[in-house]
Amino acid sequence: MANTAPYFYKASKKTFERARKLRRDSTPAEKLLWRVLRSRNIEGYKFRRQHAIAGYVVDFYCSSGNLAIEIDGDIHELDQIKVYDKEREGKIKNMGVTVMRFKNEDVFGNLEEVINKIISHLQTTPSP
Repeated sequence: MANTAPYFYKASKKTFERARKLRRDSTPAEKLLWRVLRSRNIEGYKFRRQHAIAGYVVDFYCSSGNLAIEIDGDIHELDQIKVYDKEREGKIKNMGVTVMRFKNEDVFGNLEEVINKIISHLQTTPSP
């Protein structure tokens, strides 16, 4: 699917409200990564935070790179959350969007490596 499609088209009003709330209540790891992503120093790509895709809200989204980025806290280690994340990720991937996941510890402990992985993905992804 071309990235010109409105990935948020299946999002309900409730999903948009949740995204708005999540933007207000970002985690410390999300805030740290957002400071880098919003500056457009990532190969000139534009990112959105807490963006609705296919009825879900992803932490960060780059439409031109067809990339969603998720920052996972400890709760994502729980079995039921892993099942939910896998289902959610599958639906997002079915829309042609790659999902990259990083743990909070990755962002705090090695932000440069996280950024390098994002850049590497964007550089190897064909332009639309």
